[in-house]
Amino acid sequence: MMYHELMIMCEFIIGGAAITCKNEFEKINEDNLVTVSSQLRETMMSASSSESVLEMDWSKRPGGISETLNRVDDFKQQEILDCNSFVVIHGAGSFGHFQASKSGVHKGGLNQPLVKAGFVATRISVTSLNLEIVRALAREGIPSVAMSPFSCGWSTCERNIASADVSTVVEALDSGFVPVLHGDAVLDESLGCTILSGDVIISHLAAHLKPQFVVFLTDVFGVYDRPPAEPNAVLLREIAVREDGSWSVVKPSFEGADKQVEISVASHDTTGGMVTKISEAAMIAKLGIDVYIVKAATEHSLTALSGKLREKIPEDWLGTVIRYVP
Repeated sequence: MMYHELMIMCEFIIGGAAITCKNEFEKINEDNLVTVSSQLRETMMSASSSESVLEMDWSKRPGGISETLNRVDDFKQQEILDCNSFVVIHGAGSFGHFQASKSGVHKGGLNQPLVKAGFVATRISVTSLNLEIVRALAREGIPSVAMSPFSCGWSTCERNIASADVSTVVEALDSGFVPVLHGDAVLDESLGCTILSGDVIISHLAAHLKPQFVVFLTDVFGVYDRPPAEPNAVLLREIAVREDGSWSVVKPSFEGADKQVEISVASHDTTGGMVTKISEAAMIAKLGIDVYIVKAATEHSLTALSGKLREKIPEDWLGTVIRYVP
């Protein structure tokens, strides 16, 4: 987002479970997606005097705003939103994971018919979700553009990023667009193919774009000391990351200096779930970039997106802050 007083660049990742019904095949959580899109719009509006929303989804697909075509002239007087400081990355949730896990795309073996078919099916699924997210943002007047890692030439080697040209992302930002990337099936120099998660993508972009903060939107309030559904699960309010990559819980305080955290991963999740999320968040924090993990579509996510947490973390804010401690 961009204020008149100071320039702020923010990257945020929308966890797949936050915008889809993860236990229902390819079903979007429409309420959460609408709220998240509205919150991003509200955050961007802090730098704009205009209160009107001119939708940019001019399609005939369900949800398209046909009346928009009759309001084209209104765009001539519309103030341009200060949105060239946002990058959006989203996970797949109930899109893509099923296809990838059933065919073994994440394990490689592109020479096998099942894997090749799964690669195609996975990309159809994740790009269809990407389109719906781009459309939701566009309906809020946000000039969002889809950018699939596979189509942009991103690739891996032994599941680690080998090639990732961020120039197209930079050019989109410089042109005033909001790039929307996603976890994707990509080619792998060693395995043939694999899954590149949104969490890894945001870590790579953070290293190159140097945003002032990164927000992870999830389906829970943050990182817990055990699966949040378990009794007595404790929300970890602040985690400190050291130079060697190790981390410890600062708030709340525990008897031990380093609190062990138990994390479960859904059986169909081919990207590592919260385990990968915390690992990549720690890598980002080591760059001196604060990371906020917070529940999507809540007042707490709006606070995080607004950049207000950079000044002070309110006592009533629910979420997890991960930051570097020298």
